[in-house]
Amino acid sequence: MDTIRKTIQLAKQHEAQTGHLGDLLNREISTLHSAIRLPEDNAVETLLNFITRYVEHVPDFVEAISNVTNQANVFEYAETFLRIAKDFFLHPPEVVDGHLGMDALMDEAYLAHRLMEEINDRFIGYCGTPLAPMDMTRSNLIIHHLIGEPFANELDMAVQYSVELCMSKEKVFENKLFQRYLEEHRQHGWNKELEEWPCLADDLAISLDFSSAESTLGSGLKNTELDSSSLH
Repeated sequence: MDTIRKTIQLAKQHEAQTGHLGDLLNREISTLHSAIRLPEDNAVETLLNFITRYVEHVPDFVEAISNVTNQANVFEYAETFLRIAKDFFLHPPEVVDGHLGMDALMDEAYLAHRLMEEINDRFIGYCGTPLAPMDMTRSNLIIHHLIGEPFANELDMAVQYSVELCMSKEKVFENKLFQRYLEEHRQHGWNKELEEWPCLADDLAISLDFSSAESTLGSGLKNTELDSSSLH
């Protein structure tokens, strides 16, 4: 994780020196979907803080899931997709070429978070419980919109391809140790993990304000109140 965190730190320094992503956001902010409501006095800063937290969560998630699955003796079933999530940062696909600093890492973080979201969804579909207690769906929808289409859709296709590679051997669900791991969390939830690895608890505490307004973003995102404290 040190290499990933170093990459993030360098991107943050690049942004501080050049304001590259801030300039992009400033130019595009008037075209954002009306469902995303931002404070008038610091809209760009709010978005930058949100994106930075989103990026910084990737190594925290990878590290936490590694710990959770290692302690349960089922790490081998998470190792493949965690490696791909890390590779998205260290060796991003060609589709990300041409982006710089935090702009590039926003794309790479989106790939990693979407991969983990899809893997969790697959586990829920097969087993009725996630591999780990994380839910970045709302934040992923926001970042999808900030990245913009059709590019964000290309990233989603890369994620789908990677998920198919990860989950090609469904025998994972037949392993006794893994079944025990899943059953324990079906019965007792994730309190122990949330206490031991606060980064998971922080992510579950993401509080984006979704109202019942008519405008929508993506497939269910409504009148979002973005706050720089939404990600901890």
